[in-house]
Amino acid sequence: MIDIKAIRENPQLYKDGAKAKRFDVDIDRLLAVDAALLESKKKLQDIATEKNRLGKEIPKLSADDKKAALETLSRLKKQEAALNEQVKQLAPEFESLMGQVPQPPAPEVPFGLDDTQNVEMRKWGTIRQFDFTPKDHIQLGTALDIIDVERGVKLAGTRNYFLKGDGALLHWAVLRFALDYMVSRGYTPMVVPLLMRDEAMRGTGYFPGAEEQTYQMERDGLNLAGTAEVPVTAYYMGEILEEKQLPAKFVGLSSCFRREAGAAGKDTYGLYRIHQFDKVEQVIIGENDEEKSKQYHQEILANSEAVLQALKLPYRVVNVCTGDLGRGQVQKFDIETWMPSRNSYGETHSASRFYEFQARRLNLRYKTGGKNVFCHTLNNTVIASPRVLIPILELYQNADGTVTIPDVLRPYMGGKERIEPKK
Repeated sequence: MIDIKAIRENPQLYKDGAKAKRFDVDIDRLLAVDAALLESKKKLQDIATEKNRLGKEIPKLSADDKKAALETLSRLKKQEAALNEQVKQLAPEFESLMGQVPQPPAPEVPFGLDDTQNVEMRKWGTIRQFDFTPKDHIQLGTALDIIDVERGVKLAGTRNYFLKGDGALLHWAVLRFALDYMVSRGYTPMVVPLLMRDEAMRGTGYFPGAEEQTYQMERDGLNLAGTAEVPVTAYYMGEILEEKQLPAKFVGLSSCFRREAGAAGKDTYGLYRIHQFDKVEQVIIGENDEEKSKQYHQEILANSEAVLQALKLPYRVVNVCTGDLGRGQVQKFDIETWMPSRNSYGETHSASRFYEFQARRLNLRYKTGGKNVFCHTLNNTVIASPRVLIPILELYQNADGTVTIPDVLRPYMGGKERIEPKK
């Protein structure tokens, strides 16, 4: 949520920001509704003041003056009722329009229409050159009997799967390695609820906008979270923290659920874009300080890069362009990991900073200098599986169809060095 005072002071900034992010928001209508609400509330305050004055004077008035005062009081009550009805009608529209206003992108965000115009910042690692014809992760997983898409689809529909045997162990090993790394960095681990009320979805900026991608439990008024970002960021919703509690650094491990409506092409093959997955997510709730937020942004990005470097997976970091940013993001860096079957880098991480946007919607504040101010929030994927299994299986495959297990994951798999076909 944006501060309406900031929109009043510089509406063009928010018009330009919405256009750059490709969000259709009527700022002029918002300001007109805001002005009408302000005027109605001012009149209501004036009426309340006058009613209070008359209430004190009436007992002291003569009969004729009292009659006139009572008539005035009656007229004021009618005006008050009309104004209250006007506020009642305008307030929902104001809230709806405010909820649609995106946060303007930071000056360092490149302008662009979509993800094809994201700007590469750096690359890490060497892309493997095979001296044999490599298989993709589904071919490998099927031959090794560690991935079963066919039965997943039979039981749950498209974009579902089973991981079994060493496939399940590899999946859990990746998650546990990432979680342990973050704990070693001082982040507090969290097991989170997966069903969220609408307030948490709105508070973190997923509603309005992501309803189509969300599994909604209408009967219960709950939603399956698409990321642990929602429960972890909303953990202190409606609370006022002490400054000494900040920055609060959390890492959540959870299952995630997304409809993935509209996905097509190569994204629908294999384990790249699926309905259910597990993710280790890092969240920072920090001070209301833009420079500190930028530092935290680099920190969470570095955490994820360190995990990929430990796995020895080549990747690149991109500065996400304006047209590919979400409503609340000031800036986002994506990490894309090399996937041989796609012959390209595929997105595996998104590191976002929001400044006050989410905290305002969540009413998440802290005490500083004798006043309550809104926190800043940031988040980033540490690892998401099974998507990350795509580069692991494909880059670590051998000519004989086996897959070498990355060194850092072997302790989580009983010291096993390879995934081999069952004999």
